[in-house]
Amino acid sequence: MRRSIATISAVLLGLAVITPGAAQAAPSAGNPAPTKGGDLSPGDKAALAAGIGVAPKAPYGTKPTGPNPFLAEVADASKVDYAGWANYLKVQSKTKAAQRAKSLAASNPALAAQAAAAPAIVVDEDEIDGTTGGNDTPANAQRITPFGTGSGQYSKIRVLGSLDNEVISTPAVPAAAEDDGSITLAGDTGIGTLRNGAVINSQIGDGPHGRATGDGSNDFDYFKITAAAGKTLKLATSTPTGVLDTVIELFAPDGTLLAANDDFSGLDSQITYQVTTAGTFYLAVAAYGGLPGDPFDSASGGGIGDPTPPSEGPYTLTLTSGGVDQDFFAIKLKPGDIIGAYVKGAPTYITVYDTVPREVHGSDQDASFIYPLDSPLPAGGNAVTDYVATKAGWHYIGVKSGAGAYDITVEGYRPVLQGATPVQTLYLDFDGARVNTAVFGGSGNRDLSPFAAFLASWGLTRADEDAVIDAVTAGVTENIKKDLQASGLNSKFKIKIKNSKDDDDPWLGTNVSRVVVGGTIDESGVDTIGIAQSIDPGNFETEETALVLLDVLSAPAGDSSASLNTYLTPASDRIAFVGQALSNVISHEAGHFFGDYHTDNQDALPNLMDAGGTGFATLFGVGPDGIGGTADDADVDFGDSAFIPSEGFIGTEDTLGRIVFGVTS
Repeated sequence: MRRSIATISAVLLGLAVITPGAAQAAPSAGNPAPTKGGDLSPGDKAALAAGIGVAPKAPYGTKPTGPNPFLAEVADASKVDYAGWANYLKVQSKTKAAQRAKSLAASNPALAAQAAAAPAIVVDEDEIDGTTGGNDTPANAQRITPFGTGSGQYSKIRVLGSLDNEVISTPAVPAAAEDDGSITLAGDTGIGTLRNGAVINSQIGDGPHGRATGDGSNDFDYFKITAAAGKTLKLATSTPTGVLDTVIELFAPDGTLLAANDDFSGLDSQITYQVTTAGTFYLAVAAYGGLPGDPFDSASGGGIGDPTPPSEGPYTLTLTSGGVDQDFFAIKLKPGDIIGAYVKGAPTYITVYDTVPREVHGSDQDASFIYPLDSPLPAGGNAVTDYVATKAGWHYIGVKSGAGAYDITVEGYRPVLQGATPVQTLYLDFDGARVNTAVFGGSGNRDLSPFAAFLASWGLTRADEDAVIDAVTAGVTENIKKDLQASGLNSKFKIKIKNSKDDDDPWLGTNVSRVVVGGTIDESGVDTIGIAQSIDPGNFETEETALVLLDVLSAPAGDSSASLNTYLTPASDRIAFVGQALSNVISHEAGHFFGDYHTDNQDALPNLMDAGGTGFATLFGVGPDGIGGTADDADVDFGDSAFIPSEGFIGTEDTLGRIVFGVTS
């Protein structure tokens, strides 16, 4: 039965977005960095590939234009203020946490009371202050036995401790003479040979490629560092005077990018890198908007453009290589436990390891702005992490990257649908709808055209509509129901998949989330392909909306890698491919509001949560022949994959496990 038009509330929530053409952490052969009509400089392409923006930055803490790049892949990555958005989320997290507490108190008083309660116990670190080695790995983690979500356990605790790093002196070392703008021209800092620390005062813009002193292609400074295995490199810039906005990159001798950072603190940058194999490393200091296109070519910049004033000037670089303390604490979890944690004080990094143990969610940021209003997960401090446990046993909370005292808060919850009679429904709406797009950052109520209006753009007719909807529904059912049931992780997993062709409209009913499939960017006012209201680890908000807009997906062949027509040929089964691709995009958006973050579309593990951009062919399931709707098309599923590096998280995300316990009964 076809559904009626409905609206959703105009509460401004965090966003979870796919839009075409995003920056990735590193380009690979056959999967190049995104470009804007081929007119980006090599330096801009390199910056975007490293997850560094090239667009002008909004003033610190103010909301940039366009979609949130922590959650989005935009049509033109060169126009996105990545660092500005990161800073905005950081500034807004406290306000959003207060909004979440108020909303939760109204919708679920018992859960709100649990979230608001003071930590039941305080645990002191056993490791003696001033020492290291006592709890530096999961293997020797300090066990906290009272924590848990069961009867007689404490589901909210604080852990107090201290990180005690090796003390390293940082004598002043003169900067190398220009030109030091490439790996082959790098100045030797003596780190690892003559000393373990140094402070170097230098300047961007004074070399043969600076704006005032040279050809204006961009000035870079490279520094040579050596380090033994087990050492940790801490590399930081400060710009106490002038207008320079630094970006730093760490390279291997062959030019492989190992790490990059922009705006670690204000406009200053910092990299903390753990050395696993002894060797030589090269640190590049550059200006935002003017990165090297080739680390072996000091003239490979494309010019900064015309910022006012230009981003050039003095900086101070502090380099250390030494032993760095990190502390781990073991907590015992059971399947379905949802934990959130944050750290205050010295550490700037908090992480969770699973039972293997492997890192499953490391973070140096507070991105809790993306949680829905009904999530009780905590926020605050320097960094926030979350995790949904899939196996019983010891799990590990770790902190690092800092020196001095810390205060960790860890909270544990159970799924809100656990033991409930109603089950989660996912409704696929193909009929068009009036949607209040304010929840996605849009302008308010907008009418979205129905799915049928786009069939002709894929070479299909109205007579094919039911068959395509059946194919889409079957694909979503396989992705979000059958595969999760087959995993065997949760015998209580239960979800209903409904659609507007076959079912009465359940939207606005209890525990119903929907994906509206139809409409365009112009109609919605939201420049995206797919967008969900939130990322909701644990599925605490069971009534959310996502959009899958169809104008980019139905654009002419070759218009972008995000158009399905790019992969359609006379050899294609058009109904099968359109159904497969759309079901994967829909599953991706539902995956967000069921708890998943983006995964890396550049690795060798296709995942339904892979970000778009250069990876749309992977997300659509296009096989090796490059043609959609043929026998070699891939079945893309949820599962284990690395977080996409450009969003700032580290570890292996189990995208199936995060859903299978949030959607339960």
